[in-house]
Amino acid sequence: MPVASTRVARQERSRATQARLLEATVECLVEHGWSGTTTTVVAARAGVSRGAQLHHYPTKAALVTAAVAHLTERRAVELRTEADALPAGPRRLDGVVDLLAAAFTGPLFVAALELWVAARTDAELRAALVPLEARMGREMHRLTLELLGVDERQPGVREAVQATLDLLRGLGVANLLSDDSARRTALLHTWKRQLAALLAPDEGPPANAR
Repeated sequence: MPVASTRVARQERSRATQARLLEATVECLVEHGWSGTTTTVVAARAGVSRGAQLHHYPTKAALVTAAVAHLTERRAVELRTEADALPAGPRRLDGVVDLLAAAFTGPLFVAALELWVAARTDAELRAALVPLEARMGREMHRLTLELLGVDERQPGVREAVQATLDLLRGLGVANLLSDDSARRTALLHTWKRQLAALLAPDEGPPANAR
């Protein structure tokens, strides 16, 4: 086999190994929490040797932060695809908020919460997680602007979008220990109407008032 083909095959195997490790990590965080997610458990779940796991991710902090980053990026792609099927007009805003709300109650959000809590007392994890969360926060804000089709240079838009994300994050936390779907649905129904008003372009005062 030519050297180039061998190198490509090796790179593909390496990417496949990393993908299995990252997905297994999030699954373990959801099922076992931070303390129960060990690199040994993740390697076994992924069907990867301990040596291969250490080669790609030498520490637990490196493994879990890479997993959250990887799956967050993948989920963003899925959200864009799902949003493409939404209708235009006011119903689109409702659909976008519902998509985002689902993202803040899904397995990836639960895994991220495990890391946030653990990072409070784990200096190594906190050092890895803080810059990652800052980047992910910026990307989620940018994605929300894109899905809603709004321009944050317009007065009040940036604040309205960030308030939406903060609200959804809080509702996601509230849903962690018990099913909070009924209250969440009612709150989001009200917020959607408020958000639509906040994002409506400012047409300025009526002509006869100028």
